[in-house]
Amino acid sequence: MQEQHTEQHRDIMGIRVAALKWDDALRNVEEAVKADGPQRIFNFLNANNANLAMRNQTYRQGLRRCEVLPDGVGVDIASRTLYGTAFPANLNGTDLIPAVLVHIERPLTIALIGARPEILAKALINFQAATPWHHFHAVSDGYFDQADSMAVLDRLAELDPDITLVALGSPAQELWIDSHIRPGHGRVVFGVGALFDFVSGSVARAPKYFRDLRIEWLWRLIQEPSRLWRRYILGNPVFLFNLLRYKLAGTNRNNRVMA
Repeated sequence: MQEQHTEQHRDIMGIRVAALKWDDALRNVEEAVKADGPQRIFNFLNANNANLAMRNQTYRQGLRRCEVLPDGVGVDIASRTLYGTAFPANLNGTDLIPAVLVHIERPLTIALIGARPEILAKALINFQAATPWHHFHAVSDGYFDQADSMAVLDRLAELDPDITLVALGSPAQELWIDSHIRPGHGRVVFGVGALFDFVSGSVARAPKYFRDLRIEWLWRLIQEPSRLWRRYILGNPVFLFNLLRYKLAGTNRNNRVMA
């Protein structure tokens, strides 16, 4: 298992999730990019991922081998239920990754993997326009044969990127990162889900008032009901059931805050 940092963490249904303020998260990633230490891999936990982790042991073990950041109102509900307080910040990748790229002023080499070819191409253009001091490279769209990933890994090794963004969707991206990503494939690696869809403009972000009310999930459901109804209409009650069962199973102890 890769080395873990010393900031406080919270056990959310068996997953160790960092409890960082926004500025601390930005500094944490910046230090990881600068450091000559071990590779750092970051993924995100939201209600859907927590459901996946409850029924997929391989996925759950993969999350335990990386650094996990809190994403969305579901994990805040879990934190309030288990600890009496929400996470200090909602560190979802859609907001955090662009903020990291703006925050780090030193030019970086950034590798992009995932999404449809046209979305990947547009995301690269928009990333480059927003932060022109960085160097972005589209390594592969998301339709490569994941069982035969050598061409993608060889390209990553050639680039030796500072940051690698992998957008294959969950649980595929976390499983692929855990199985394939090694030192030399990115000093910092993020599994970023639908980030390229948002950055490319192919999927619209929720209006600010939806985000302020912490119901961006409802906006996404309205926009893509046929694809997302299972995740939210069925998944949200399942998440709450799993959370209640986890609490009642006696795992909510006073020493649950992790170092």
